[in-house]
Amino acid sequence: MGQKVHPFGFRVGVTEGHKSRWYAPKAIFPELLVEDHKIRHYVDKRLNRTPPFAAVSDIHIERTREELTVIVRTARPGLVIGPKGSEIDKLSADLQVLTGRKVQVKIVEIRNPDTDACLVGEAIAEQMKKRANFRRLLKQRCEAAIQNGAKGVRIMVSGRLGGAEMSRNFQVRLGSIPLSTLQANVDYASVPSYTTYGTIGIKVWIYKGMYEDEEEEGASTAAGARGRARGRH
Repeated sequence: MGQKVHPFGFRVGVTEGHKSRWYAPKAIFPELLVEDHKIRHYVDKRLNRTPPFAAVSDIHIERTREELTVIVRTARPGLVIGPKGSEIDKLSADLQVLTGRKVQVKIVEIRNPDTDACLVGEAIAEQMKKRANFRRLLKQRCEAAIQNGAKGVRIMVSGRLGGAEMSRNFQVRLGSIPLSTLQANVDYASVPSYTTYGTIGIKVWIYKGMYEDEEEEGASTAAGARGRARGRH
């Protein structure tokens, strides 16, 4: 059996911040946890799976006693906000109905979608549905990420590749991916592609460099983790 650790979970609390940032007593913790899942599922379905296809990569949730803040990281902020902010107002109103709480939606733009693992995975999944040549596709995506500043990329696809009878793996690597180094900023995503001949799994690892290169050294580990996490939103 392979002993594999999720690159994000491995770094949470050390160099990465949590995606849900709130504290709750034991009695209501399960309810809020399920609510977080519902919010993420709803926002993903509304913005990613149906028009306008806004290329949402990540959803962070913060709570205070009175208010719930949903931070949406997207490569196309204009589509999420809509003309004069109409779409974002609708989304806030729908989330208020879903949760029964006061909801504020914030948008953070992803300036470089070619180095975001989730968006790269989604783009590959979309192309594979259209029966694109997977070898050429993976090579192009790896090269685009390296050209846009990534220090290493690995993309793996598994399943009935090209409609073959027997499933198999295929992967492309460029540069280095230091998975065991906690200070390495490794972005990871796993995305399914539902093709006519079966489901194909797509995994993407993108190494963007060391955190200590981006931050000033000398801060405590815990404070550094929180500072770095905030700085990356």
